[in-house]
Amino acid sequence: MCRKVLVFGMTDNPGGMESCVMNYYRNIDSDKVHFDFLCNWEQMVYSDEVTKNGSKIYTIPQRSKDYKAYKKAMDSFFMKHAEEYDVFWYNTCTLTNIDYLVYAKKYGIKKRIIHAHNSGNETTLLRGIFHYMNKVRISTYATDFWSCSMAASRYFYSDRIIASKKHHIINNAIQTNAYVYNEKVRDEIRNTYGLDDRYVLGHVGRFQYQKNHEFLIDVFNEYLKMDNQAVLMLVGQGENQENIKKKVIDLGIEKNVLFMGVRSDVNQLFQAMDTFVLPSRFEGLPLVLIEAQTAGLKCYASKDVITADSDITGHIEFIPLANNAEEWAKRIYANSKTVENRTKWRQMVSDAGFDIHTEADKLIAYLEE
Repeated sequence: MCRKVLVFGMTDNPGGMESCVMNYYRNIDSDKVHFDFLCNWEQMVYSDEVTKNGSKIYTIPQRSKDYKAYKKAMDSFFMKHAEEYDVFWYNTCTLTNIDYLVYAKKYGIKKRIIHAHNSGNETTLLRGIFHYMNKVRISTYATDFWSCSMAASRYFYSDRIIASKKHHIINNAIQTNAYVYNEKVRDEIRNTYGLDDRYVLGHVGRFQYQKNHEFLIDVFNEYLKMDNQAVLMLVGQGENQENIKKKVIDLGIEKNVLFMGVRSDVNQLFQAMDTFVLPSRFEGLPLVLIEAQTAGLKCYASKDVITADSDITGHIEFIPLANNAEEWAKRIYANSKTVENRTKWRQMVSDAGFDIHTEADKLIAYLEE
């Protein structure tokens, strides 16, 4: 029997959570599981792909923009469609709003999964208050409790939930073969952008508070004092992008920074990088760190913010955010002359349970519980 799953959590931007969902979507046996999507964005990322594959996308207003229209749309949608689905899969980075689970229960969807993708998201005091209030009552509305890491589980769930049989860690699995280091691709990308033999620091992520781009620019500015030919490659978009561009210009380093925008060839861009830097303020288990390690990159990440579980290969160096930008830059520069065999790390990532082909089968089993 084919399980019908209604997925919530996709936005208009191809971030880590969206990429995780799509990795499973693309690799799960469609004879066993069918996915449709509920979205509160006008244009859902990957919409062309999923509709081409036969999935439906239902759109409702955002609560923050028009609460009355949102509430009416929620009642109308679930009243009409809830009986069509065996499972509701709610992907989120915060417990600020759990209305979707409330409605899924109210209208009779029996299996209601909450999937935690972050280990912090308190950008305002009010969001933090709502998160912790809903942490207390989440077991009233969800039946299954997933997360990308134990750090995310502890942020979202009580000890009782974590100890239960309904709690599962869902690895942020990827198609590892697509990220294996490729010298030919590296040369092509570097030739396209005139990188020659310059040392390239990379970052992939949405331009928002969480990703801490301001500090990343400070780190790179310090790095340039040791290597003025270095390049910072920034992949992504977001609400803070223009502020970051202004900071780069104000520092006079615009010739050394590449703003790549949203890309569908991130796996190839990793080949052109020499190291990867992720000084996030909070994370779950970052998908980009799995991808970067598979591509054989030495990584630098925020200590005590990004879970140590992300260090699959032993090639992530964790640095406290309390350390200043100069200290980060010096740590990165100290390893810049080290040459590694970048092709060998893919197998380590796969063996650790992050290959999508094996993990997709596990997800099917959890959906059928």
